Amino acid sequence: MVTKIDKKIVAYEVVKPEAPAAGQEAPALERAVQKMDEHVTRPEVLHGATYKIKTPLSEHALYITINDIVLNPGTDHEQRRPFEIFINSKNMDHFQWVLALTRVISAVFRKGGDATFLVDELKAVFDPKGGYFKKGGKFMPSLVAEIGEVLEQHMRAIGMIQAEEMPEHQRRALAAKRAEFEARSGDAADPESGYPASAQLCPKCMTKAMILLDNCMTCLHCGESKCG
Repeated sequence: MVTKIDKKIVAYEVVKPEAPAAGQEAPALERAVQKMDEHVTRPEVLHGATYKIKTPLSEHALYITINDIVLNPGTDHEQRRPFEIFINSKNMDHFQWVLALTRVISAVFRKGGDATFLVDELKAVFDPKGGYFKKGGKFMPSLVAEIGEVLEQHMRAIGMIQAEEMPEHQRRALAAKRAEFEARSGDAADPESGYPASAQLCPKCMTKAMILLDNCMTCLHCGESKCG
């Protein structure tokens, strides 16, 4: 928009982006709420959690520590956001790329905004040598994908990602169908996964829990069904 000035300029004032214009006051909410961005100073103490990953690919476990910063503590706008991530292991084979990964992820955390996209990006990484099954019968396409799953677990714990709970009526229906299937087929549950030993891999949740129910392949873990 172009404004024509047809009067003599007698005064001027530089208005900064973060400051309100002359004669105006910033809304109270804007002054009160602290948002996550790269200029947020790291507190002396951060609270977080450490997760253990033990894969069949190595005799040594990985320990993933995610530290959170608390924004607007003690107010109605209090929230926890990931601030940094560390990965440690006695296995030095992956040291170089693990260090690079932690620095990049920590930089994204500190940048602010929606960092939940990291979960999908990491979980979509496939190892060309093949993945592995973790305890519980869930297939992991790569070690990076399992790091992504740990990040998802942490984000769910602090409220950044909302868990998709299976409806109770669907849970009860699956339990009844599973009991009927096991009684009819005699297929006992696998001690590792807890699902029938003949179960196949579910393409949605990547858990070996898909069986044939009423002539339809159905996952006992997430409820995914080939019949809709």
